[in-house]
Amino acid sequence: MAPTLATAFSRRWWMAVTAVIENLLFSAVLLGWGSLLIMLKSEGFYSYLCSGPGNSSSLNLSLMVSGSRASNSSVVEEYLEMKGWPICKDQDEMLNLAFTVGSFLLSAITLPLGIVMDKYGPRKLRLLGSACFAFSCLLIAYGASDPTNLSVLIFFALALNGFGGMCMTFTSLTLPNMFGDLRSTFIALMIGSYASSAVTFPGIKVIYDLGATFISILLVWAGCACLVFLNCFFNWPLEPFPGPEDMDFTVKIKFSWLGFDHKITGKQFYRQVTTVGRRLSVGNSMKQQHHQAKDLAAQDASKLCLSTVDLEVKCKAAEKSQSFMKSVFSPIFMLSLITMCVTQLRLIFYMGAMNTILESLTEGDLKTVSEYTSIFGVLQLLCLVTSPVIGYIMDWRLKDCEDENDKKTKREPGQPRRPDKQIQKITNATRAFIFTNLLLVGFGVTCIIPNLPLQILSFILHTIVRGFIHSAVGGLYAAVYPSSQFGSLTGMQSLISALFALLQQPLFMAIVGPLEGDPLWVNVGLLGLSMLGFCLPFYLLCHSRHLKRLRDERDEDPKIYVQINDGSKSEAFV
Repeated sequence: MAPTLATAFSRRWWMAVTAVIENLLFSAVLLGWGSLLIMLKSEGFYSYLCSGPGNSSSLNLSLMVSGSRASNSSVVEEYLEMKGWPICKDQDEMLNLAFTVGSFLLSAITLPLGIVMDKYGPRKLRLLGSACFAFSCLLIAYGASDPTNLSVLIFFALALNGFGGMCMTFTSLTLPNMFGDLRSTFIALMIGSYASSAVTFPGIKVIYDLGATFISILLVWAGCACLVFLNCFFNWPLEPFPGPEDMDFTVKIKFSWLGFDHKITGKQFYRQVTTVGRRLSVGNSMKQQHHQAKDLAAQDASKLCLSTVDLEVKCKAAEKSQSFMKSVFSPIFMLSLITMCVTQLRLIFYMGAMNTILESLTEGDLKTVSEYTSIFGVLQLLCLVTSPVIGYIMDWRLKDCEDENDKKTKREPGQPRRPDKQIQKITNATRAFIFTNLLLVGFGVTCIIPNLPLQILSFILHTIVRGFIHSAVGGLYAAVYPSSQFGSLTGMQSLISALFALLQQPLFMAIVGPLEGDPLWVNVGLLGLSMLGFCLPFYLLCHSRHLKRLRDERDEDPKIYVQINDGSKSEAFV
């Protein structure tokens, strides 16, 4: 049986800790593609495309001179193998295409997931995601048993892996709603664990190199995914987690004397009790007017309607929120799309082409490439450490800001006014995006410099930016838009950025083809494109100044600002 929201709230710390661990092991593990690619090659996936030395890879080219140098000094391609399986350029292209499909689903599926989650809650999606992930592990293991005939299963496996991982990632982003003013910090922690999941395949590769078989590792991993299924089944509620502005879980009242035994909580308490009181008063007046000697509890249920569900619907109906389409076409969302599209393309391209880039810097030394790939995987844990920094920036000084009650309270003359929470959220987001984009530009510069040790700095910057950008965007959406639209907006942003990131495949083909393994000009173009990311913080800076100016004008002459049509926001009216 699914627990209630009140029960889930009492278990929120257990759910948060397990969600972080589950994100680390099962969410976006495809981001550790470099290590998985080496294991797939070692297991012979698509090795039949490399039938002999004549079809060996021009990417993995190693120069050697034939034994009789005097008679023949021509340079030939070395026939390369990995654990007895041949490797070649055609194999690289096919496996990179599978990665493109999986990474696309990792982001693109978020739009329908967001719509479904906003309507039905995270429980069912999380159950489905864990089941799909377990099945993807079984598919890869089955394909590894006969790679010559079953290599095509890697496409289906990576697609299910991306879908299942995103289900678990996306559902965990609603969990921070139960942590009040620390919501952005916990969102950043969830996104940090999602981004750090790229360390999973490098960790599996270490176990693989120690002698464990690839199939046995995948079977154990599938079994662990079943534990995620059970944890969700017993601890996650059916209902969506309400935002902190919608419900406060610190007050719990049971109205058994009113004829229902639901638990209601928090800030809706006053409105619900007031509504019940009014209905009871109406019922009593009707009874006295018609001289009916009936008990109040015996009156028609449609008139009294003593239900928390009905009261919640009635209360929320009176709250007018911004429409979804208006949110989609708002400047903040449109500019966030530009920022995410550019950043996603930059990050996904580097992950997909990293082995090729390292091969060009090491002149085809596969051992060195494997070492640097492992270093990249270990550094992914930085996401878990650095992502909460952006969350802390997004939550900076929010506790010192005035709330709705402070706005209605009359201030004494000369009393300083506390900062506005909405303005403070936008100011914090501006700082977060400026910092993130500066790091992205720094990453682009290090990619241009053809120095192998410097790539470790590129790994660090890549890892930090990947955690920062998702945390910043998630915190911005949570701060600016209604909580009921968070999933849909995040899903739409992920879908569009995933479609844009598909350009990484033709860019990869350009490197292995016309550019002959040299990524310089592709990196230069992406560096110039990264400058578009500064458009969003520039707009946020102007927007926050505009809001401050309106607030100052309202303070100077509050009489001209009234509520129109029972709206929740004060508007100028002359």
